[in-house]
Amino acid sequence: MARVCQVTGAKPGFGHSISHSHRRTNRRFDVNIQRKSYWVPSLGRKVTLTVSARGIKTIDQRGIDAVVAEIIAREGHV
Repeated sequence: MARVCQVTGAKPGFGHSISHSHRRTNRRFDVNIQRKSYWVPSLGRKVTLTVSARGIKTIDQRGIDAVVAEIIAREGHV
């Protein structure tokens, strides 16, 4: 599963782990992605989304209908 939020578009960040001796090795900062299903009244069905924790808060604030409409406008499907 690609670690990209369908609501916010958040992707992994990249950087370095720095040891005590200050040696740098590559690392990846993953997004907190969850698979969550929601009932969407406008579509009359359940929709499963891969969303970050911030995306879940966005859905709680704006409502699932508005968020799904935006995803459909952007991606063409859910």
